[in-house]
Amino acid sequence: MRKQRIAIVGTGGIAASHARAVTALAERAELVAAVDVDLGRAKEFADKWNIPATYPSLTDLLAADRVDLVHLCTPPNSHVPLAVECLAADVDVYMEKPPTLSLDEFDKLVAAEEKSSAQVACVFQQRFGSGAVRLRQLLDDGVLGRPLVALCNTVWYRDDAYFDVPWRGTFDVEGGGPTMGHGIHQYDLLLSILGPWEKVTALAARQARPTQTEDVSMALLTFENGAVASVVNSLVSARQTSQLRFDCANATVELEHLYGYKNPDWTVTPAPGHEEIADAWSADLPDVPSGHTAQLAAILEAKTAGKPTPVTLAEARNTLELAAAIYASAFTDKPIRRGELAPGTPYAQRMGGPGAPWSA
Repeated sequence: MRKQRIAIVGTGGIAASHARAVTALAERAELVAAVDVDLGRAKEFADKWNIPATYPSLTDLLAADRVDLVHLCTPPNSHVPLAVECLAADVDVYMEKPPTLSLDEFDKLVAAEEKSSAQVACVFQQRFGSGAVRLRQLLDDGVLGRPLVALCNTVWYRDDAYFDVPWRGTFDVEGGGPTMGHGIHQYDLLLSILGPWEKVTALAARQARPTQTEDVSMALLTFENGAVASVVNSLVSARQTSQLRFDCANATVELEHLYGYKNPDWTVTPAPGHEEIADAWSADLPDVPSGHTAQLAAILEAKTAGKPTPVTLAEARNTLELAAAIYASAFTDKPIRRGELAPGTPYAQRMGGPGAPWSA
């Protein structure tokens, strides 16, 4: 089986996670190029990861080298033009979060993908650890019973200096605060478990940080399957943790970690009379941590099989629409239903709509 030729575009901090994932899957993929507008930084990155070629732009890469998959690790405001350029060249894309800065921009990406033979996969790596895979399996098989209540907390800490990077904490370049840039991984995992959301009621606040966006948001969700959930995203929480809890008819399943989980981070508490669920959870459970490596492995398997590369744009849009709806609900002080944010309306054009209340 031919190895997939992979290029990394943008060699800042998150690029190392992508390089590590490709290296871990060396029997199926190889890094062939690094791209950065700062060519010196690209060469330094290439030396570290033994990458043979460097380029100052994606255009130069596509003109000079054959690649099967481009990992986009650039700031969020550059994702769409770079992804569209890859799609025009029929090259698959694995794109960091958040995929786009708005729903309208996302739909432009969908239109570009429809014209291409290539596909875009969005980085939502928390879906791919073995615990999340087992949880979806047991819910699909009816073992856990109907999902009833869920909690999703991404309560992290970022100090004032974190926002010294010019594009952080802005709607126009980063797309938002912790709702877009931090908690999105956890509630994407929540949505991958519970399916399409139906309605959200939210609030957002700027409690402490020097940012144009929120540093805290809280939301109440209802789902098409009848489940209800709360979602908290924070950057002002000294004891950092990421938590998910699913109370189902037959058991409670909980996850607590920080930036990535392994099997021991999950606990299962069967309801009385359903003790067999503990065995169903642990029976032959693979030991696959969440992370870029797990998702990239799934992408490479899908490419080999000729199947859609996970996470597809259709799946990612459900998550991004929730982010937009949280802002819309928080800033307009009213509930928002899925599908309500029509193209061209303020919160489809921009996550923060006309702007946060504190920006006036």
